[in-house]
Amino acid sequence: MTRSILALTCLLAASAIAADLPKIPSKPIAQKKELLFSDDFEGATRPKEWHRVVDTFTFEGGALKGTQTRVATIPAADGKPEITAHAAVHGLEIPTKDSIVECKIKFEGASMIDIEFDDRKYTGCHYGHISRAQVRLNGITIIDERDGNMKNEIRAMPAGPEKSKLLVGRQVTFPAKLEAGKWYELVVETAGDEMRVTIDGKKAAFLKSSGLGHETKSKIEVGVAGQSGFFDDLKVWNAVPAK
Repeated sequence: MTRSILALTCLLAASAIAADLPKIPSKPIAQKKELLFSDDFEGATRPKEWHRVVDTFTFEGGALKGTQTRVATIPAADGKPEITAHAAVHGLEIPTKDSIVECKIKFEGASMIDIEFDDRKYTGCHYGHISRAQVRLNGITIIDERDGNMKNEIRAMPAGPEKSKLLVGRQVTFPAKLEAGKWYELVVETAGDEMRVTIDGKKAAFLKSSGLGHETKSKIEVGVAGQSGFFDDLKVWNAVPAK
């Protein structure tokens, strides 16, 4: 294949992918109301709302540093339970419905940094996972977990066309070009059944899906896959849909 044909093929493929992505609203979808939480990670003590989840986080240089240590699943043996691979996770007990989460993030070897919304009292999906926004150096992903990949009935199904059909529209990934070692301002807006993500004030991802509108998201968790990722200047706002 000649270079010109290869380039045209890549361009057409990229265009096809872009055409399948939902249009990102140019203006915010949520309007700030009360400030529910703020932490600049300075000082020796942390706000009472923080709690340990998969706690491989430390406080370094006035920032929250997450490092994944459970990088591989270790089968049960010698009377010890299985240890499953899992990202580092730090949690906040802050109930919200519509919200705006703002923070600064930085990749220092991490493969993924995310903001997650859960409701442990909701039993219709695995561990109450409702939704999340994942940031990677090459893309931004929004996932409706409640009605998608974590919904009990779907999660129990074997991989195949039927399962794939049920997951259509529950997850979306937009391309991105981020750099390791650089701070970025991440904003995750949730309003009704919509979620919008911006990076440094520029629109980056958007999804409309039923599970995003879950009435009570009782927890907000920050996660890091790989080694390592940083959070700073984290704020959580109660919000209403923008007019």
